[in-house]
Amino acid sequence: MAQFFVSAAHKSSGKTTISIGLCAALAANGHAVQPFKKGPDYIDPHWLGQASGRPCYNLDFYLSGSEEIENSYRQHSQGSDIQLIEGNKGLYDGLDLDGSNSNAALAKLLDVPVVLVIDVRGMTRGIAPLVLGYQQFDRDINIAGVIFNQVRGSRHESKLRAVIEHYTDVPVLGSVHFDSDMVIVERHLGLMPSNENREAEDKIRYIGQQVANQVDLAKLLAVAGKSPPAPDRSTPVRNSAPDIRIGIARDAAFGFYYADDLDAFKQAGAELVPFNTLKDDSLPDVDALFIGGGFPETHMETLSGNKPMLKSIRNAIEAGMPVYAECGGLMYLAREIRWDGRACRLVGAIPADVVMHERPVGRGYTRLKRSSAGLWPSQPSTANEDIFPAHEFHYSSLENLDPGIEFAYEVKRGMGIDGKHDGIVYKNLLASYIHQRDVENNHWTRQFVEFIRKTRQTLQPAGNATG
Repeated sequence: MAQFFVSAAHKSSGKTTISIGLCAALAANGHAVQPFKKGPDYIDPHWLGQASGRPCYNLDFYLSGSEEIENSYRQHSQGSDIQLIEGNKGLYDGLDLDGSNSNAALAKLLDVPVVLVIDVRGMTRGIAPLVLGYQQFDRDINIAGVIFNQVRGSRHESKLRAVIEHYTDVPVLGSVHFDSDMVIVERHLGLMPSNENREAEDKIRYIGQQVANQVDLAKLLAVAGKSPPAPDRSTPVRNSAPDIRIGIARDAAFGFYYADDLDAFKQAGAELVPFNTLKDDSLPDVDALFIGGGFPETHMETLSGNKPMLKSIRNAIEAGMPVYAECGGLMYLAREIRWDGRACRLVGAIPADVVMHERPVGRGYTRLKRSSAGLWPSQPSTANEDIFPAHEFHYSSLENLDPGIEFAYEVKRGMGIDGKHDGIVYKNLLASYIHQRDVENNHWTRQFVEFIRKTRQTLQPAGNATG
């Protein structure tokens, strides 16, 4: 049982590629590898989950408290013999001056040794003060080893190893040489999602082989920490059959879903039924829809060309079916998307047009206050509990929005739809730019399922809502 935290000196050091390779290489050696990702990320967990064969779970200080993070880590580590956490940004980077949101803080909270991935392009002797500085900056952080990345040949590698061995006591765990075939194509939100990449399995296999050849896996496991203790099993687990069916868009256009949110839906008594917005011509027989984030703009011609699905979804919404949509889902339900001189008509349930921009319109963590217009408002005991954290990352904005539209949220931090509001409400549809996560102070999945139960008796079966 081993655990380690893959971090770096700064972002874009290649820690995601190395993490993918480690997951694939260790899994190929027969290990049950449980991946985790720090922060509000959807794309990296896709790759890590596919490489390990286990769903990747997010650990996020902004959205969860320390106790909830510890419990989640312990719970999802069960059944695995290796836990790998991939950080975001650099080891000591974070929102606050004191580093309370940093990778280092998470490694310290969970008592996990750090493996530092260092992009060594243009470096030789200078790598020593970098590693020494990272060691001395916080003595409570155990930097258990380093992996060189982007090494430019055997001579470069020999110099780097000699410097580290002479000036530091940190073991070199591996040296990954530059290889253009290991590069994963990037898009404006980061790596291209593996659910869109037809060659993803081949890419993961190749990266895993290269990492296995250039990283000493036995040495890595030897310096790794011990796995966390088993969780308290006092929390009841729902064993009854699901009584709600929720159609969930799972295809190349839509794939941004938190693994623990999907677990929470099942715990609340919902069966998630996947459907494909690009290929299917009608909705499955379901009680509600969940259309998450993704990249509808890169598939807008195909989405627009699937007229039967557009009509099926529009009719279901008009008939009062409960629908929850986030970011890419919001865009899909609007009248049209305009990007790069092209325009495509889409579902049209939301009276607005989507316009793509070159730079992010909304990016980062958000805080929102629920309004009375929300479809499933919570019942807080204090006013502060009606404000919840979330995050957003969108390059699009809405134009020509109907002035009479109602909003479920007041934006306290972030951009949302117009800097003041988010969460468009239309009949039983709630669509927003923000991404929620089901955590202790925001059990939105449970609230959505209860809302579905309350409205189900008045709805037609989705399969009949295509006329």
